[in-house]
Amino acid sequence: MSSTAAAEDRPLTRSGRVSLLGLDEAGLHALLQELDEKPFRSKQLRQWLHQRRVFDFDAMTDLAKGFRGKLADLSELRVPQAVFDRESGDGTRKWLLALESGQAVETVYIPERGRGTLCVSSQVGCALDCGFCSTGKQGFNRNLTAAEIIGQLHFATRALEQEGRDRRVTNVVMMGMGEPLANFRNVVAATNLMVDPYAWALSRRRVTLSTVGLVPALYRLADVSNISLAVSLHAPNDALRDEIVPINRKYPLRELLPACEHYIGNTPHHCIYWEYVMLDGVNDSQGHARQLIDLLGNIPSKINLIPFNPFPGTHYAASPRERIQRFADTLQRAGFITTIRRTRGQDIDGACGQLVGQVINRRNQGKRGTTTASA
Repeated sequence: MSSTAAAEDRPLTRSGRVSLLGLDEAGLHALLQELDEKPFRSKQLRQWLHQRRVFDFDAMTDLAKGFRGKLADLSELRVPQAVFDRESGDGTRKWLLALESGQAVETVYIPERGRGTLCVSSQVGCALDCGFCSTGKQGFNRNLTAAEIIGQLHFATRALEQEGRDRRVTNVVMMGMGEPLANFRNVVAATNLMVDPYAWALSRRRVTLSTVGLVPALYRLADVSNISLAVSLHAPNDALRDEIVPINRKYPLRELLPACEHYIGNTPHHCIYWEYVMLDGVNDSQGHARQLIDLLGNIPSKINLIPFNPFPGTHYAASPRERIQRFADTLQRAGFITTIRRTRGQDIDGACGQLVGQVINRRNQGKRGTTTASA
């Protein structure tokens, strides 16, 4: 990449400065080349920014003073700030984080024994309009920058440290607002930083990208990333999935499944995580369970059954617990590792399908899509 191309491709803030927090190893190398600085400075910068979380260039004592001056002149370091902060009775914590554009996204921390999972957003709103998801009902405003994505991890880590309860982020899931593969470049840069040994140093098995199945992007992902993959399946046949997940009309199951098999065949992972939201009378019968068994066949799989969390305006209802258990039992008898997700954070609208931050819908520009769930 030439220095001119690199300059044109750099992520910039609204003030025109380089958004330094979102540059992964390759991005920093390109910037350093443009500044005529040594490549090893990339490692130093990633350690200062993401491991030590130092944002004062003067405090980066192993960097040359002249280089620190260049960084101060051209770059900006910004972490999202909380509009509100709520904690559920089960310990789940949810933040509405303000962005530079005046929009906001939601980030959720889910504590469990021995781990803490941060659910991160990749877009302001979502364009895919899945029937069971309240975020999709708001429409889409824009992609998050890599700095805004990784900034959620910075914010949450700092907030958890300040609360003084020895809670920390051990896992990150790209399951918040938006479709991660529709924001490919920024999501890849941010997840690169999450698994980078000189940045956040999380295991690739502890960083999971969840997608409804943008097939061309799935093939691209296998070439540039090796994080864990979760696929929002939600139906065992095309007719039903067309209704629940409309993007299936463009990328049907006969195209999606080979792309998933390609991913696990070209990365160090041994299985795909399938997400399946349980909708009363829609996709939860024993017949659907048997279709799912036939569909997945010999694909190495783990299936996560998700109790539906109703939201205002939805026409779906949650499957009864007994029916979910029967569905799980049928899958397990067929040899599939199957779990039923424990619903977390419902009292703060923080559970799956209820991430509903403030969005300006591009299809209805100027009308603020704030719901009572986020007020």
